[in-house]
Amino acid sequence: MSTAAEAELAIQAKATLAKGQGYWAGVFKRVRRDPVTLVCAGILLIMFLAILFAPLLAPHDPYQGSMIRRLRGLQTAGYPLGTDELGRDMVTRLLYGGRLSWFMGIVPVVLAFFIGTTLGVTAGYMGGKVNMMIMRTTDVFYAFPSVLLAVAISGALGAGIINAILALTLVFIPQIIRVAETVTQGVRNLDFVDAARSSGASGFTIVRVHVLGNVLGPIFVYATNLISVCMILASGLSFLGLGTKPPEPEWGLMLNTLRTAIYVQPWVAVLPGACIFVTSICFNLLSDGLRQAMDVKG
Repeated sequence: MSTAAEAELAIQAKATLAKGQGYWAGVFKRVRRDPVTLVCAGILLIMFLAILFAPLLAPHDPYQGSMIRRLRGLQTAGYPLGTDELGRDMVTRLLYGGRLSWFMGIVPVVLAFFIGTTLGVTAGYMGGKVNMMIMRTTDVFYAFPSVLLAVAISGALGAGIINAILALTLVFIPQIIRVAETVTQGVRNLDFVDAARSSGASGFTIVRVHVLGNVLGPIFVYATNLISVCMILASGLSFLGLGTKPPEPEWGLMLNTLRTAIYVQPWVAVLPGACIFVTSICFNLLSDGLRQAMDVKG
């Protein structure tokens, strides 16, 4: 290759890099101008730090109870958020319960993101029989509602955290495959991909260098939105006895055990549900903010 050609390629590479950096700089700039997104991100960060340092912040043992102090109300001395049906401190249980709820809400989405992106990009780029095989298998899962499918898989596998995570992962993989396949279909025939294909680059190199950089953003934003859905489904499985088992603290399981106390201490009974609601809303709004920030046309 001549020196002039090498110089031209270097200039093009620098221009592409600068364009990419300018795009992400614009994304962060638009995010900083969105107060709703910033507030939701701040709330989620505070919640994450609280559950991360739960052993340091929790005032009591999450498993130690007392029938003498069961179902204490709010603002009780030593128990600002009261106690549950077994006399365990609600502040402590909520902090430790957030660990399992966040874990069961994020891990399945992360696993589904990697598996679904791999299969979706493969189907979208290769097309033909590979696309038909992957997408028709995906359509089978779409025949069932997400809630029903999660309950059916968890019921077949049995109760437990690992089985619940596996069930939720299987529920969300088809959804991410569909999004990844759609955005890949829109990118694979663009000019820069055709140019890379004409230059003799391998399919793996084209996907790794040119395709993934353009499809990971939309897939990531969609996966962020799925975290709130996954957290609600995980709490629902625990509420039905198909997820976390007692005496482990988990927001969905706490809702189940406290449902009989709704007429005795209603404010204490609704605290786990309030945590699920706030977390889900914040993840939803954060996902919407990221989507709008990454939408160049918007």
